Amino acid sequence: MPDSQQSARPNSPIAGVIGWPIAHSRSPRLHGHWLQRYGINGHYIPVPVMPEHLAEVLRAMPRMGFVGANVTIPHKESVLALADVVTDRAALIGAANTLIFRPDGKIHADNTDGYGFIANIRQNAPGWIPDLGPAAVIGAGGAARAAVASLLETGVTELRITNRTRIRAEQIRAEFGAKVVVYDWAQAGNMLEGAVTVVNATSMGMEGKPALRIPLDALAPGTLVTDLVYAPLMTPFLEEAQARGCEIVDGLGMLLHQATPGFERWFGHRPEVDDELRRIVLA
Repeated sequence: MPDSQQSARPNSPIAGVIGWPIAHSRSPRLHGHWLQRYGINGHYIPVPVMPEHLAEVLRAMPRMGFVGANVTIPHKESVLALADVVTDRAALIGAANTLIFRPDGKIHADNTDGYGFIANIRQNAPGWIPDLGPAAVIGAGGAARAAVASLLETGVTELRITNRTRIRAEQIRAEFGAKVVVYDWAQAGNMLEGAVTVVNATSMGMEGKPALRIPLDALAPGTLVTDLVYAPLMTPFLEEAQARGCEIVDGLGMLLHQATPGFERWFGHRPEVDDELRRIVLA
């Protein structure tokens, strides 16, 4: 390896999160807690990057000592075209949230959202058996695509999906295959009948956004219901599902678990997701 590339690799590794805007991101608090907890001599910083500067900044970061980065809105799709290596799951989902800057300067792009989604459910609903019946996903954006990909990997028998703009749900069916069944938005309530897993992958119910208005009458007690929104933690959707006897899982754990593979690659330690971390990130 050339001396110039060797010298660019830091004794104190640096990672960060790229987005525009970036001030809202909880990732620096999350990774900062882990660095302190495990006594790692490293840094994790927010990096505000305007879309027109993304390519330039990405190429400069490895030379500045960065070992990797998380990627958030609006860059999760754009980075795929700029990466040298894209994992199969990032390509399938159509977005990346985790970058690794290799010692040779090449950029490796991955998507750990699906991993975080499943890990969150398994941690908080350990009795969940995904292949007992259909899963129903509300929404068809990037988070929904990650949930669909990971649910199909777990062996769900049928994956039902609905979206206000039907064509986006149809695109997911075209890409993910015959197990995917599209429902009209007006029929979203019917989609829940017999489902063992129900996912809100829209931003509806988030602070400052309208509530998710889908009739939940068809939800059976014991159904696993999760919301990818985590501000607030207890959305009206989860409140009603809980009142109907469903097992609920909030969305914060997906944020926490999706961060673990990147942290391990960048800093060499597999971090733990626990109640203390939840308190730190919510503080």
